[in-house]
Amino acid sequence: MIDHEVRAHPSKDELKREDQLAWKMAEVAADPVAIDDDVADMIINRIIDNASVAIASLNRGPIRTARAQALTHPREVGASLFGLGIGAHVSAEWAAWANGTAVRELDYHDTFLAADYSHPGDNIPPLLAVAQQMGKDGNQLMRAIATGYEIQVNLVKGICLHEHKIDHIAHIGPSVAAGLGTLLDLGKEITYQSIQQALHCTVTTRQSRKGEISSWKAFAPAYAGKTAIEAVDRCMRGEGAPSPIYEGEDSIISFILNGRTARDKGDSPYGPTYIVPLPGKGEAKRAIMDTYTKEHSAEYQSQALIDLAFRMGKQIDDFDKVKSIVLHTSHHTHYVIGTGSGDPQKMDPKASRETLDHSIMYIFAVALQDGEWHHEKSYAPERARREDTVRLWHKISTTEDPEWTRRYHSHDPNEKAFGARVVITMEDGSTIEDELGVANAHPFGARPFVREHYIQKFCTLTDGILDKEESDRFLDLVQRLPELTAADVRALNPAAPREYLETNELKGIF
Repeated sequence: MIDHEVRAHPSKDELKREDQLAWKMAEVAADPVAIDDDVADMIINRIIDNASVAIASLNRGPIRTARAQALTHPREVGASLFGLGIGAHVSAEWAAWANGTAVRELDYHDTFLAADYSHPGDNIPPLLAVAQQMGKDGNQLMRAIATGYEIQVNLVKGICLHEHKIDHIAHIGPSVAAGLGTLLDLGKEITYQSIQQALHCTVTTRQSRKGEISSWKAFAPAYAGKTAIEAVDRCMRGEGAPSPIYEGEDSIISFILNGRTARDKGDSPYGPTYIVPLPGKGEAKRAIMDTYTKEHSAEYQSQALIDLAFRMGKQIDDFDKVKSIVLHTSHHTHYVIGTGSGDPQKMDPKASRETLDHSIMYIFAVALQDGEWHHEKSYAPERARREDTVRLWHKISTTEDPEWTRRYHSHDPNEKAFGARVVITMEDGSTIEDELGVANAHPFGARPFVREHYIQKFCTLTDGILDKEESDRFLDLVQRLPELTAADVRALNPAAPREYLETNELKGIF
């Protein structure tokens, strides 16, 4: 890996393309390296993972809306939709929109946490949609997905968006554009322009994950994927982009990220700012191996704490005798999903599902009491409003522990942690203490997810939705990804029985 220093530059510097981050990412996309066997296996796992959560969410509101919009853009040779399979082809950007929303809705697919947050599996729906429309085979799709993960993961390692309240989809636009550069063999020039245009159009604020969290949280990554496809289409037709998009005097680093912070402090906005690692020429794209999926349908920083709650709950006979629960955890967990956020909605029994899955206080209370976690039942309104749960929930708080923050940001995978130390104080003054650094399903956890677990997750989430024949067909097909033909790739979205699918009857513009 090569560490690239990235900072803002005054226009008079006339920064060469070869020195710009977007160009360096385009070089990675254009590098025709082979895919390592373990990377290929993991890509298959993540396609299965995406399908699991997408099928489970088919009749949820945002997915009905996105599917209805997509179906107004039919195309004879296009991309397929989750739930409809090859029975309905729509334009690729709209398939990316509908399928990306389905993948994201339950907050239940893969994650990577470093300087910023990410769900790298969000790259798969737009890349698959374009592969289907453009007649690409399984090997070409696999190479594109490896690029998408490589770019997003390394941007997340190097550039923190959350610090400046910018939503993490700003890293998805460039990664999808780079992945499409690989998929379509666009070369460095077109990919470079596409990366810049995709970034420029996907910088949004983090209010989508703050306060009263709405359905837009599910739509946001799909918007980035759709926008990236449109950017690539324009650049393939000869159009350009704002440049240099990262380093420009009036651009992202200078006026939104750390350049602005430096200027607010009276410093020069042009000093060294970020270090972004990227593979060198001929180096394999392995970033997907740094990522991890979720066993539980909740924000990733709650995964280890759910497992810990299962363990600690067994030691409590009467939850009403709990006086207080304090989670000593990292800065990110405390301020994003903990009491450090200052969001009263995170303590509101009437809060939306999207808000509850970003409330570690709610999540820990329910996991402690139930000893299990379900993607629907654990968020049901009647579950959230249960009086004994509300009493317990409101006794839970978080506090930042510098050691957990250090471990969260550690580059040593043996130290890196996303958990907490929990202290439960009972009314009689006794305490129960325990801690867990990583979730059981994490690669370094007690029971790391492997293929059988991905298949089990798929079967569990799609049971009662997919016919067994369709489930078996999909699982057989996806596990042969490297050898799939273009026709096979078009069949990679499982189809549910037509009578199962619900529709959004409200009319819009399309």
